Parts: sequence; C-alpha cells; structure tokens
Amino acid sequence: MSRLTEASVEDYYNPYRAFRWPDEIKPASLWMSRELLSVHGTAVERDIPPEQLVELSRWESVNLYSLIAHGIRELLIEVMRRIHTPGYEIPTPYFHHFIGEENEHMWFFAEFCLRYGGRMYPDRRMVFPAAERSPEMNNLIVFSQILIFEQIGDFFNARMAADQGLPDTVREVNRIHHRDESRHIAFGGQLVSALFNRVKAGHPADAVRDVAGYLRRYIDLIIQMLYSVDAYRDAGFASPSRFRATVLADPARQVAHDRITERTVSFYRRIGLFD
Repeated sequence: MSRLTEASVEDYYNPYRAFRWPDEIKPASLWMSRELLSVHGTAVERDIPPEQLVELSRWESVNLYSLIAHGIRELLIEVMRRIHTPGYEIPTPYFHHFIGEENEHMWFFAEFCLRYGGRMYPDRRMVFPAAERSPEMNNLIVFSQILIFEQIGDFFNARMAADQGLPDTVREVNRIHHRDESRHIAFGGQLVSALFNRVKAGHPADAVRDVAGYLRRYIDLIIQMLYSVDAYRDAGFASPSRFRATVLADPARQVAHDRITERTVSFYRRIGLFD
C-alpha cells in the first residue's frame, strides 16, 4: 500500500494544465477503436456507411466517458464514507490520493463530453434490490463494484491509448486514465482479496454464493450499458431501441463480452469467489 501511495506522489500531474483541448476533433476520424464499437463483428456492421460509423464512434465515446464520470461520482461517495473509519486505517492514506485522482478523472472525462459532444448522457444504471447483508458483505460488494467498473473501463482505455489511428486528444485522455487506473486496480485487487478472505471466514457458503451471483449480475449490467439507445439515436439509426436489441442478440457480441470481462472473471476465479 505504501508503494502505491509513493507512486501517486511521484506521478502527480495537474490535469487542468496537462491537457491542451483543441477547438474540435476532426469529424472524419473514428473517436473509438473500431474493434471496441458495440457493432463490431455483427451482421449489421457491414451495412453501416463509413460516415455513420464515425458518428457512432463519436457518440459511443460520449457514452463511455459519461458512464465513467457517473461511475466515479458514485465510487467517490462510497470511499468517502469509509475514509478514516475503523477497519480502514491501513488504506486511508492511499484513499486520499485515490479520491484526488478520481475527482480529476471525472473532470476531464466530463470536459471531453461537454466540449466535443455538447452534453453528457444521463446515468441510466439500474440498482439491484438491496438484501440484508453484514457490513463485511457490503464492503466486499462496494469495493468489488469499484474494481469491476475500473477493470472494464481500463480495457477500453488501454486499447485506445495505444491506437495510433485515433485523434491525439482521444489517445491522451485514455492514456492518462490508464496510467492512473493501473495503480487503482492494483490497490482494488489487494483490498477485495482481503475483504473476501474475511467474508469467507465468517459467513456460510450460501451467503458467499449470493454475493458471487450479485457481482456476476453487476458485470452483466456494466456490459449492457455499453449499448446506448442515446448513442444509436444521435448516430442516426432508425428505431434505436430495436437496433440495440438486434446488436445485443448477435452471437459475435458474446465473444466481445468475454474478451472485455476476461480480466475481471479471472481475478474472481483466482481468489475463489467465482467457480
């Protein structure tokens, strides 16, 4: 934990000075790597004109960055509830850096959306009904949701940061977020592993299985949010809800989902929460 804190200090930058926001991003360029688009590999992809695919990449970027900004807001609330509280004495020094960095991430993703999309998409997350769980269970779920959200987002960030076909501003936003998230994900993995060991030692097996099922549903929810009716509408697709259903039902997308969630599912299998 101390090494992560030291790395946060050494790598600190001022995002309000680091970014050079151009007046516009070239409209003819994809704003998201083609293999990351929600239509990639589907039967409908080949029928989409190139200029509409560019529009889709623009609005799917706005959707992704809006999701990240909204997700950061929620995770900050949960971390703030726990900083300087009993049981969190060891991670609290790192929490301070985590909170500062995540606040800055929320700012630059929202800034991108507002500058180049003219708006952020609304938060459309569903909330699963809360069950009666112990504080230990709730802590495991909260920090697992944070870790899952960060790992899935980082899948996109890492690939777009390395895609030289994307505009420089898109690559830079993703590069900086990927660099910081590498620390956050390492921290999250350590914390979730420790919380799971406490839960496993003090709770019956059926209660642990219930948490595993909840987290699998949360992973599915994050994947579902990558298919945005708002983005399809803004990209000019007729009947965007029907278009979304068609894309989601295409068998090629399950392969994409497995690739996006592979790191997360492997982690939970490794610690013993997922079968």
